[in-house]
Formats: sequence, structure tokens, C-alpha cells
Amino acid sequence: MTCASCVARVEKRLASVAGVQAAVNLATESAKVSIPAGVSDDDLIAAVESAGYGARVRAAGSKPAAMDEHDHADEGRTKLGTRLLVSAILAVPVIATGMVPALQFPGWQWMAMVLTIPIVVWGGWPFHRATFQNARHGTATMDTLITLGTSAALIWSVWAMFFGNAGEIGMTHEVVLFGPVHDATSLVYFEVAAGVTVFLLLGRWIEHRSKRRAGDALRALMNLGAKNVTLATIAGGDGPTVPIDELQVGDRFVARPGEKIATDGMVVSGAAAVDASMLSGESEPVAVETGSIVTGGTIATDGRLVVEATAVGENTRLAAMARLVEDAQTGKSAVQRLADRISGVFVPIVILLSIITLVAWIVFGGSVAAGFTAAVAVLIIACPCALGLATPVAILVGTGRGAQLGILITGPEAIESAGRIDTLFADKTGTITTGTMTLVSFVTVAGVERDDFLRSVAAIEASSEHPVARAIVTAASEVPLATDFVSTAGRGVAGTVDGVAVFARRLDVGELETLPLALAEAIREAATTTIVAGRVDDGREVVQGVLFVADAVRDDSAEAVAQLRKLGVEVQMLTGDNEAAALRAAEAVGITQITAGVTPEGKIAAVRAAQAAGRSVAMVGDGVNDAPALAAADLGLAMGGGTDAAMHASDITLVRQSLSAAATAIRLSRKTMSTIRGNLFWAFGYNVAAIPLAALGLLNPMLAGAAMAFSSVFVVLNSLRLRAFR
Repeated sequence: MTCASCVARVEKRLASVAGVQAAVNLATESAKVSIPAGVSDDDLIAAVESAGYGARVRAAGSKPAAMDEHDHADEGRTKLGTRLLVSAILAVPVIATGMVPALQFPGWQWMAMVLTIPIVVWGGWPFHRATFQNARHGTATMDTLITLGTSAALIWSVWAMFFGNAGEIGMTHEVVLFGPVHDATSLVYFEVAAGVTVFLLLGRWIEHRSKRRAGDALRALMNLGAKNVTLATIAGGDGPTVPIDELQVGDRFVARPGEKIATDGMVVSGAAAVDASMLSGESEPVAVETGSIVTGGTIATDGRLVVEATAVGENTRLAAMARLVEDAQTGKSAVQRLADRISGVFVPIVILLSIITLVAWIVFGGSVAAGFTAAVAVLIIACPCALGLATPVAILVGTGRGAQLGILITGPEAIESAGRIDTLFADKTGTITTGTMTLVSFVTVAGVERDDFLRSVAAIEASSEHPVARAIVTAASEVPLATDFVSTAGRGVAGTVDGVAVFARRLDVGELETLPLALAEAIREAATTTIVAGRVDDGREVVQGVLFVADAVRDDSAEAVAQLRKLGVEVQMLTGDNEAAALRAAEAVGITQITAGVTPEGKIAAVRAAQAAGRSVAMVGDGVNDAPALAAADLGLAMGGGTDAAMHASDITLVRQSLSAAATAIRLSRKTMSTIRGNLFWAFGYNVAAIPLAALGLLNPMLAGAAMAFSSVFVVLNSLRLRAFR
């Protein structure tokens, strides 16, 4: 495919197959197709072939096309480069003599003809081949305009050489860029035919090269995967090294320092700092140990791990991310669908305008030569290539850059929605906070040593699996062994530490007034989960201190809220947690509007109420209870460490589990939409302004060809600026 009219035609032919829905993308040269029962692969291929193209089917869930198409694309670009190089060498003397009268030696026009014919016929063959294929199917595309324009310039010139005055030895003519000055029989357009072909080949070559660069992010994502893996022996040592394709779920493998972790799995022995920067955008290595979950493609930087594979091949997180990115790049936005519809009827209209231009010049007394020049200029200047590339290349680069930053965008619609967001509802647990309980502080009564108090409480909590217990144990520098452990569901734990009976439990209702004054005041100020603990004397509990445990606020949540406010986004908290916990988290990050104790249905109601008030709403969360609101919002953002339900309901997945990634996603989407609007303005404005100039004879066809080629290159290079997004 070469232009948006190609896209429109392939889509139309695919859609003609009963029940088929297709979105064709020029930048990725692929179609995402939904088919009903009874439609075969052969039916789809036949539909594409009936439009004049070839195709092959790649099942959903298999390796992305970017991985197995690029060798063929590189080969095609190399052949195109050869045509460009040879044509450019041949075109230099043709353009030089045609444009500089002082260089027009006797017989220069015959030399120009001999050099121009191979340029137009062989150099421009990719355009002509597509034109002939389209003609056999009764359609016209950008290539049709190129073939008509360059062939008309060449045929006219050859006719003038043999049947007019242009072939006379010693004939010269000056060059005026804005319209011809010679009579029809002495005017040749060899420099136009040669120059336009070279400019268009250059534009096509740069376009191919740029599209290759635009897909680099997806290829880099897939290339993260290891090619080979070292299996672990029963004793945990290094076993044989095998290709990654031979690894099965349940196999144990080794990741040595500096090596890629071969696939998703659980660490069964060892500890290391894991670099997940390419996968999540997070620069800080993450510490993993026995029991930790690791992702294939990340790197164990400073330790040796033995990992048990939990997913392989197409079922890994890396493969799922790549499919998500590719799906986003294959999809279409509303502005792209509009551009495709316009391009579908654009080419026939341009051909008609070209004919009208020629006839009008002759009817209103202009020369045939002037009319011909204007008509050719109209054909060449109007090629809608830039229109077809304006949106998909920007989306290709934007979603690829997002993947590098740990932001997985499901499609162009998500980019459009994110660009309009003015209100964001954020869940608390796992979104603003880490979702992990942490010991915030603890207070003891006079005479009780703080370290000894924490040490003894951690000892009895060590046998409990409760999140609060794990928070206390994690905070202790030393955890001795406790005996006589007893756990009472819903109340607490007890045991013996160093011969002393110790207890730890939740604060009872009405107990506050019976506690020492210092402890009671600390509890009133804390507004967090409170654990009272102490020793047991003759069966009687003696409270020696209180511990405050809370879901810790993420380090960057406050900064993220500030970033969102700078973007003009109002941030509100929606949480099912109690009001005291919600207030504490909200105050820490600077959120003033809070709705606590809300049910999943209440979250949907809040989203819809804001939408009814004319707000464009985003929802960010990580839990099953957030999934309905994520689906109901204009834009759903799921934390990558959350539940599958949340991620499936969302439009964007934040692999880097950080609220600041939501701000980055909105900024990237706005930047992408701004780039798309700039591209479309150039593509539309260029055609609207240039066609009348060409029709009035104010534009030399060679300049028209250069401008047309530049327009395509401009939108691609403009889109590639998104690669530098930070």
C-alpha cells in the first residue's frame, strides 16, 4: 500500500465479505480483522487480492508482524535505494541542462531524452506497477497520479522532439519556474519528468526508512526476550543451555548476574536486584528474593537466581505487552477514519480537476503548452500521500514511545480520550498508596525500651500471615523465635518471647479511655490501624505500647497530583476504605476532594455524574472493584501490578506502578494529538493551497513534485519527534 486511498479500497473489499470488520493501517501495512463463523482465511486473502494487493493471515496472539516483516521491508527499501541512486545520477545532467540555459549545448535535449526514459520507466516502476495493478481492478490511487503526471511530461516531450520544433539542434529555451513561455512544439519537460521521479523516489525511500524507525519500539520490546536459557539441575546448579522455545511451564532455569531472565516465573532460590527499566520505564532496580515474581526480559544485575517458569512463549507478559502495543498501532482514530474517507474520493476528483484545468486553459485562450503544464502540476501536487500518513505514523511512534516508558495504550481512541481529560478519579489502595501495609510509628509507655518492645511484638507476629503482622515483622531489625504461639481470628496473637508472655491485638471498642494518657493521645492523632501490645501477667494483659500500621503512600504520588493539576486535570479520590484512612492519604498527596467508603456501584455513579456535568473523566485503579468504573470512564488507566479484571477494563495500562505514569500518559497523548493535528493541517492545507496555484499555471511541475514528496517526508519526520518525548 502506498497511500490512504489504498487503505480505503482494501478496507472496502474486506468489508464486502459478509460480517467482516477491518481496520487497515498504512504505517504498519497490516489489517486487524474481526470475522464471523464461516469466514475462512482464504476468503480474506481473496478479498485483498481482488483489490490488487497480496496478503497473508497471522492469527491473533501470534508473534507481532513487526518481528517477521522487517527483513522483507529492509530488502524492499534497499531495492528502492538502488533505483533512487541510479535515477539521481542520471537526472543530474538532465535537470542541470534543462534548468540552466548556459549549459544547453547543441543537442542537449536529445541527451536529456535518452537519460530521462530509463529514469521514468525503470526508476519510477514501483509507482507504475501499482498504477497498472489498480487499473486492472478499476481503481486509482496516488500512484495513478504519479504515473499520469510523469508519463504525460515524458510523452509530451518525446512528441515535441519528433513532431515539433523541440528536436532542432541548437534549440535552447529559458526556464521560468512559474509557468511556460515557449510555444507548444518547442517545449520539453524532461527535467520535470526526471526531477519529479527522483523527488518521489527520495520521499518514498525516506518514508520507508522512517516507518522502520517508527516501529523500533515494538521490535525492541520483542527483542528483550532471551534466545537461550540455562536450565537448573535438581540441586539448583547450572544445567544444559537450550533454545528458549524448548522451555516449558514448571521448568526451573538459571539467571546469572547480568543475564536476562528467560521468561515469567517465580524465584525459588537466590536474590538479586532486577533491572526492569526497558519493560516498565522504572530506572531503579527492584530487589527480588525467594518467592518473588519476575518477568521475562528483565535483567538480574547483581545476583544469581533460580526461577520456576510460570508462563512461556505467547503467554508471557512481554508477549502480551507487544500484542497490546501492536493492536494500538493497528487501530484507527476518528480523525484517521475521516482522512481515509476523504482520500478514497480524492484521487478521482484530482484527475477530473486536471482534465478541467487543461480544457479551461484552451477554452479561455491560453496555449496548449501552458494548459498541459498546469494540468500536469495539478496531478503531481495533489498526491494524498501525506494525508494517509498524517495520523498512523504519529500513533505508531506515540504508542511505541509509551511502551518504552511503561505506558501501554490500547488504541488510538485512548489517545484521543486522554488528550481531552479534565477530571481524574483515583482509587487509594494500590494506586495512591502502595497497597502494602507498613509500620508508620509506635509509642511505648515510660520505662519500656522501644527496641525491646518492637522485637518482642515482631516475634509473635512472625508466625502470622496477616498483612499487619508482615508490616511489623518487616520493620523489626531482629526477630527472635517465639513459642506457645496462639492466634485468635479477628483479634490478635500471643506467645512467649524470651520467657515472657506477650500479646498483640487490635484496639478494642471503648478501650481508649482505659489506656495511659500518652498512648491515648497518640491513637487520637494517628487515624490509622492501631495495634496494642504488651506483656501478660497472671492472665492479665498489661498494655506497654501501641503500633500504627497503614497502607504507605507511594513516594511520587504527591508529585503526580501536582503534575496532573499543572495539566489542568482535577484529581479526586474514590475509595472503599474508611474515611480516616482516606483523609490521611489525601492529605499526604494534596487531594482535597474525597469520597470514602464507596462501593463499586458508587464509583460508577461518581464517574457518570461527572460525565453528565460535561466533564471528560479518567479513572485510575488496580482492583476488581475498580474494573466497572474503569470501563465506564472516558479513559480507564490500570496499574500494571493490579488485577487482570482491572487491566482488561482499562484503555491504558501503567506498567510502572506509579500515579505519575498517569500524568505522563496524559501528556504523551496530548503531544501525540497535537502532532496529528499539525500533520493533518499540513496535509490538508498543502493540498488546498497548492492545487489552485497549479491549476492557474503558477507552479512548475518539478517544484510540485518536490513539494509533494516533501509533504510526506514532513509528516513522518514531524511524527518521529515523539521519539524524544520525556
